[in-house]
Amino acid sequence: MSKPLVSILVPAYNSQAWIAETLRSALDQSWDNTEIIIVDDGSTDDTLAIARKFESAKVLVIGQENQGASAARNTAMAHSQGDYIQWLDADDLISRDKISLQMEVANRGASSRTLLSSAWGHFLSRPERAEFRPTALWNDLTPLEWLLRKMSLNLHMQTATWLVSRELTLAAGPWDTRLSTDDDGEYFCRVLLASNGVRFVPGAKTYYRMSGSSSLSYLGSSRRKLESQLLSMQLHIGYLRSMGQGPQIDAACLCYLRTWYPHFFPHHPDLMAALQHLASEAGDTLGEPELPPKYRWLRRIFGWSAAQRARVILPRLKWNLLIRMDRLWSRWARSSTTP
Repeated sequence: MSKPLVSILVPAYNSQAWIAETLRSALDQSWDNTEIIIVDDGSTDDTLAIARKFESAKVLVIGQENQGASAARNTAMAHSQGDYIQWLDADDLISRDKISLQMEVANRGASSRTLLSSAWGHFLSRPERAEFRPTALWNDLTPLEWLLRKMSLNLHMQTATWLVSRELTLAAGPWDTRLSTDDDGEYFCRVLLASNGVRFVPGAKTYYRMSGSSSLSYLGSSRRKLESQLLSMQLHIGYLRSMGQGPQIDAACLCYLRTWYPHFFPHHPDLMAALQHLASEAGDTLGEPELPPKYRWLRRIFGWSAAQRARVILPRLKWNLLIRMDRLWSRWARSSTTP
């Protein structure tokens, strides 16, 4: 019997700094029966030109007008033929045996409705320094328990951690093009609901690049991103409630709402009202969010708005500085070892 084909699907937008490294990690997979489909979503830099250099019998490059990451993923899926789908963002990496280890589990009798996951670690510019920090999601879990843990503990899995059968992918439906942020969180909720559970595969690894305030997941003060986040939250809660009712469900919903509420408070009263409505359905109110102790002195001097803005901006500034320093160190290390 021939080995199942795995489609590695890569949406790309203004990723010229990373796309080549990402595609090399896809081409280097020890599972050799793969196809790679890159969809450039109207990049304004050299992403498309760099991707074209990788074109071959097993690498397809598609260019389209800018429509957003979800639309690019849907385009890639429409052109794929694989029995399994590996989603891979254009700045992330997967270990050489990532797909092989997950396919071993699939070939040992896992159902085509089983969702396969892997460990993931974040890095700045040097993947060899990635930090892997296990969470409560790094386990074999039922769909209900997985979603309860995610929403109660503010956890997530990176997009590339998953390996999904075509059957399960089709059952979940397309990516939601209304979402400009947390589109992956919402999408994999639907994959999860269509599955019979998650199998965590130790040893398989995904490398997530921290890109600071340029990341699509960074909310900042963008009204469009906050609206997208609200819609994703409404959908998350709806998915969880479709699995059952009761105090445990309500508690998870309230934890989830309280985690994200500070991003909306106090400048978006209409969005806050929508979140308060969700909280009332879970039997409580959100109230004024608490600030971490290190920002409370700012509130006393400058007020809530300034303290909250600092809470959002300062960690991003720190990450941006660390990323720049790490890139400089990486360049220096390469130059010092070059003859």
